[in-house]
Parts: sequence; C-alpha cells; structure tokens
Amino acid sequence: MRILLLIPPYIPSYFNAGHHLPLFQVATYIREKNPSWQVTALDGGTLNLTWHDLAKELAKGYNFIGLFNDFDAVDGFGRTVMYCREILPQVKMFTFGRLSKQVPDWFKQFGFEGIAFSGDYESSVESFLLNYGPNTGSIPGLIVKTPEGYLQGNAGHMLSPEEWILPDTLEIPYAAYDRMYKNDLNKFCGIPDRRELVIPVARGCPVGCEFCDVPSMQGKSERRLSVDRVIKYITDQQQIQPFDYISFYAPTFTLNRRWVKELCHKFIELKLPVKWKCVTTIYHLNEELIALMAQAGCIRISLGVETISVSKNLQLPRIKLNTEAKIQELLAIAKHNGIEINAFIILGLPGDTMEASIKTIEWLIAEGARVRPTVYTPYNELHEGSSLAEVGKYNRQIFHETPQSPMERLKGYSLLFANDKDRPTEVMKK
Repeated sequence: MRILLLIPPYIPSYFNAGHHLPLFQVATYIREKNPSWQVTALDGGTLNLTWHDLAKELAKGYNFIGLFNDFDAVDGFGRTVMYCREILPQVKMFTFGRLSKQVPDWFKQFGFEGIAFSGDYESSVESFLLNYGPNTGSIPGLIVKTPEGYLQGNAGHMLSPEEWILPDTLEIPYAAYDRMYKNDLNKFCGIPDRRELVIPVARGCPVGCEFCDVPSMQGKSERRLSVDRVIKYITDQQQIQPFDYISFYAPTFTLNRRWVKELCHKFIELKLPVKWKCVTTIYHLNEELIALMAQAGCIRISLGVETISVSKNLQLPRIKLNTEAKIQELLAIAKHNGIEINAFIILGLPGDTMEASIKTIEWLIAEGARVRPTVYTPYNELHEGSSLAEVGKYNRQIFHETPQSPMERLKGYSLLFANDKDRPTEVMKK
C-alpha cells in the first residue's frame, strides 16, 4: 500500500518547524508499525512546490493521500484535491491537523473519505488506513464518508508517551526550513543561520488560555517523554546529521520542574555541546531553574507574556496576570544568565487596549527582549459555514472583531509589520 502524507502548496504567513513536524512524526509512526506500507511525507508549503511538481509526485501512484491541515495552510486544498482526484481517480483521501480538530465539518466540502477530529494524529491516521473500506462503519477519532453520508466515530485515542515515535529527520527538508528563518524580523520561531532540531517532548496543557487550541487538541493533562528517550534521540541524531541547536517543543516546557531539572543535569553530566530553546510561562519559572537551564545550554526562553496591562477585564488565566515588576525581575535574571527572552504578545486581546500593547512592546524591547506579537484568535467563532477567507483570518496576523476602531487596527498592524524600534535577534552569537 502506497501512502502520501502532504502539506499542500501554500503561501505561509508564519513558520514554526514544530507545527510542521506532525507530518513527519505520523509518517514515521505508521511506517514503523506497518513495515509493508510505503509512506512518503512531503512538505509542499516550505518546499515551494509548484502544481507541476505535485502532479509529477501524484503520477508515481498512491492508494491513500492524507492532507495535513493548519489555520494557515488550507488555501490550496480545493485545487490539491482536484489534482489528486483527476490524476488518481481511485485514490482515497483524508485530512488531519489543527484546523480539523476545531471545525471538522468544514472539511466535508472537499469530499474527503476521512476527517480526523479527535485523538492524536498518529492513532487517527493509522485507524483510517487500517479500517476504511467499502462497508466502513464508524472509526474512532474520524468522520468517515459512507454511501449514506458522513458518519462520526467516537473520541479518538490519545497515545501514551511510550507509544510516540520520534520523526525520521532524514526526510525533513531542513534547507528549506533554514531559509524560512533567515530574516529574523519576520518573527518566525527559529534562529537565523543555524540548523534546528525540533524535539516534541510534551503534549497537552492545563493552563487554560482561552485563545489557545492546545487543550482541545491534545488534552488538558500533560503527557511527556522520559528524559532518557530525549537524550537518546539527541545523541542518535548527532550521528545522522549536524544541527546547531534544539527546540524543545512543548506547550509549557517547565510545567514539570522535576523533569526539566533531570534533563538539565543530564546535559551537564554528559557534557552535551548543544544549545537549546523552549517555551513556557513566567509563572513556571524561578531564578534557580533559569540558572540551571543556562548551565545546561539554554539560550532562549519564549514566554507567553501577552500584555503588561493591569485591566480587570482581561480574559487571561490568573497565572498569566503578570505585573511589570515581575516581568522586569525575570528579564534581569535571564540576562544575568545569558538567556534571551522571546516575549509573546497578543494584540486585540479582549479587555486590553492598543495603547497598552504599544507600551508593552516598547518597554520589552527597551529591556532587551525579543518581541513576537500576534493577533488574538477567537477559535470558538469558527464554524462549518466559515468561508475560506474567514478561515484565513485565523493565521494570527489579521484582526477579527477587536479592536473595532479603524485607527486602533492601523496601530496594531504598524506594531506587527512596521515597528521601526524592533531589532533582529543576536542569540546566534551565543
């Protein structure tokens, strides 16, 4: 059986290699569990795939094609499906990804045989490939197409960390990813002129940010790889191909402090000559932990600061209501330990003002932080009838209902795309 897992051609508005990694993690998972299957994974977005390139790939012949969906990667779905159906009339198609976890019924318009809506990607994709046929009943985690119409299965399976299979890095188009990170003022998540190894160490998050899709997608309870597996993957990959730093991909990296300390002590004990970065919250950090992380090679911590506003109307979890003094203290600790702070800021956050966002960003830049602003995304407003243009606004670059004032919106876009006070990172010098 021949299977193509594909990110269709599209124009990215943002790039994070970690967001693309599930394509290769799913490919490695189903390939290792089903050795007779021939599985190809192709990131058509970052490879700048042309439609002619896609047609040549399809002409190789596939039984199943799975399109990986995201908030920023569905513009070409209709044309991709048309090419697939035209060149391979008998092919069975399915889709999986972040967007189908939010609005699975939206994808019925493309006629997919399967739409993954629940469970981990690996288990949903494997279940579809193993069970879909002419007389298919319901499949957990999927909405499947039957002669009587679409049939929704029960909730999908969430894998234990012991069941995760980390991706085969030889099929990841690193050269294309390097190009995406070249201009740091684009505010993509990587480091310019450095090769990144992304390691997905955790899934799920209990913090409860209303604007985040992680809990609905991965669950509110965290699942995490063992430190030994992480270390083995790093040392194995060092033997396969060179990389300059690691991005530990987890919703809240320091949520489990005991785990982080164990990892850091392993890095120090083994004298691993690898720099790394992570994402967490201010609440889940302290001076002792930052110092240990720095000693173990951490060079950047991305923080969900969101705003320094003290408005009582902010729709943020209590642990994210940060005071300016608290942030300043953490910035000083990070600077003392040689760690760059990459501050995530949300523009248009309900209860916030654009003046507060301007103050937040200007203050953070003056304090030496790298700032990455994005736009508030009300995922709860997505629905089956949303147009393609409306779905495109969930790429965190275009405002929704707030702010309502045209002048406020212009100020926001200036912060996003024309902030002359911004500066590129220098973390690559560390």
